[in-house]
Amino acid sequence: MQTQHQIHLSLQIIPRDQHNVSRKEISPNALRVLYRLREGGFGAYLVGGAVRDLLAGGHPKDFDVATDATPEQVKALFRNCRLIGRRFRLAHVVYGREIIEVATFRANTDDGSGDRELHEGGRLLRDNVYGSIEDDAIRRDFTANALYYAIEDFSVRDYTGGFEDVRNRLLRLIGDPETRYREDPVRMLRAVRLAAKLGFEIEAATAAPIPHLASLLSEAAPARLFEECLKLFLSGHAVESFLGLERHGLLPALMPESAAALKSNRSGALRKMLLEGLKGTDERVANDEPVSPAFLFALLMWPAYCRALMELQAQGVHAAEAQRRAADRVTVHQLNMIALPRRFSLPMQEIWLLQSRFSQRQRKRVFRLLAHPRFRASFDFLVLRQAASDEHAADVAFWREVQDKPGDEISAQLDAQTSHEEAEAPRRRRRRRRGAPASGE
Repeated sequence: MQTQHQIHLSLQIIPRDQHNVSRKEISPNALRVLYRLREGGFGAYLVGGAVRDLLAGGHPKDFDVATDATPEQVKALFRNCRLIGRRFRLAHVVYGREIIEVATFRANTDDGSGDRELHEGGRLLRDNVYGSIEDDAIRRDFTANALYYAIEDFSVRDYTGGFEDVRNRLLRLIGDPETRYREDPVRMLRAVRLAAKLGFEIEAATAAPIPHLASLLSEAAPARLFEECLKLFLSGHAVESFLGLERHGLLPALMPESAAALKSNRSGALRKMLLEGLKGTDERVANDEPVSPAFLFALLMWPAYCRALMELQAQGVHAAEAQRRAADRVTVHQLNMIALPRRFSLPMQEIWLLQSRFSQRQRKRVFRLLAHPRFRASFDFLVLRQAASDEHAADVAFWREVQDKPGDEISAQLDAQTSHEEAEAPRRRRRRRRGAPASGE
């Protein structure tokens, strides 16, 4: 672990007339917490993402407070406060649906109390040794996150050069990048996510170790990686996040089978479809429309599923059985890395398995598919597949038309189609359709 002396620390106070953080943009409840702490005789600062986003011209939704009051002292000041966490003990001050998170300044050294615990690989397991604001600034991850807005004079306190980095739209780790990534490998994903969200560039020395440390992600808790994936892809910057994972060599570590499938797909159709889907996800988030994690992971894991399916079919496995086995294999392998809950993994598999049924036109099967609870998501997925391959155009047109028709009209249409096909049959040899995805997809 780095010591305070290894990191250059220099306090710069940016007065109110030299920055754009305004109390009008800060949650009234966060202001209440800051003022109450000050009245109680404690230091109180708005800190981290909210200050960073406000300086960068954004509109933060979450407001975190840092203080020299211990969690117990914070609880004594607020009746609406609960203490949470073991790894990092925090105070949550609750105002209806809004939670203001209050963290006590953390120290950067072990005081021998046993409240700071490191894994032998350098990973931080527990960190409840309290210290000064300077200590707290050093142990934050990026300089842009180590900015403190002081309620007593409305200034911004900067100990690590973060104010200048935000102005230059640069994401820089505090201290030695390799050491900081070893402490917490998820920081590599955070770097990509924040750069995508803010439109920042990852500073060269901060970016350099990522490709050769990417494999450390396997040490992170799979449940934590699932949460980080949701932040990467469901915050409105999914396309940029995906491109960042590719650029910095993190995709093979996070989604090994999909990364391998994308690499071997020479036509680039799979990647085209994936990016089209992520673009749609970003548009839905921007319009405040819901996005299902099941649909998101169906999209992200589809390249792996297609590849597994082709391998099984090449071994002579029957199409329907190959589809089931491919879906199971991809899900189980990915679960080793990312803990995708069953409430998402099962619908994800259904979306895949229903794809082969869109080419069927038998009356019973058409009505059964239309009644399926996963029909809408599966049809949306088929539309995305069309972005990668024109071969799905006829299926998309048919299902787009029938889903809004009454049942008797659909029956009449299918009967007419059957009669036409029977009349045409002697003149041409019917082409047998296969339900499995095409190899170029």
